[in-house]
Amino acid sequence: MSLKTYSSISARKKNGQKSFAVLIDPDKVNEESIEEITSMAVDAKVDYLLVGGSLVVTNHLDEVVQQIKKECDLPVILFPGSPSQISRYADALLYLSLISGRNPELLIGQHVISAPFVKQSGLEIISTGYMVIDGGAPTTVSYISNANPLPADKNEIAVCTAMAGEMLGMKLIYMDSGSGAKRAVSENMIAAVAARVEVPIVVGGGITTPEKAYLNCKAGADIIVVGNAIEKDLTLMKEMSDAIHSGQTVDSRR
Repeated sequence: MSLKTYSSISARKKNGQKSFAVLIDPDKVNEESIEEITSMAVDAKVDYLLVGGSLVVTNHLDEVVQQIKKECDLPVILFPGSPSQISRYADALLYLSLISGRNPELLIGQHVISAPFVKQSGLEIISTGYMVIDGGAPTTVSYISNANPLPADKNEIAVCTAMAGEMLGMKLIYMDSGSGAKRAVSENMIAAVAARVEVPIVVGGGITTPEKAYLNCKAGADIIVVGNAIEKDLTLMKEMSDAIHSGQTVDSRR
């Protein structure tokens, strides 16, 4: 199995480079909008494109990924809401284990069912410790997962959860306040987790301004994921990218 995508992520972290990933929901795009998004992503120097959502009700995931690959050379990483959200045309798959919750199906149950299909897909598999943080409002991911999010003000719980995920072999820690969150993951929590784990840290949910993206990078996030804010205003993509990349060496001494 190729580890090209994860090697890229690890190398960027080692070099103190911050990364920007744009999340594309297959339910919310068509051929025309994919062409526009990918063109703007290339111009904005986006590093990765994530594809997926908590609910994918349309049946064209393969077509979406294939068109993205046709339009640009950016790495396409699947961010699945369920085992059925798999496309062999992508470059890699975030194999998510919801380590912040106590729902056994999302810790390991669905993985057991999906393992043969994931293995056969030929995708690069990136085991990811997924942590849902309370964003101040019910989100799709909290509803679908049937699991309580981590309290936003309990840094020690987040730290111990991330440490456990890393020691269990997770290659990434993904801290997410969810789509539609009223507040993003705090810089204090990001900094606390970043100080105790060595694997790359991904942060998403509720990031609506370039300033917030920059502050998250300064706190210790290695990859910033933005979806909803860019769906509402594509012109934000360049501003977000500039803010994230302006902090390239902010955290390189860790």
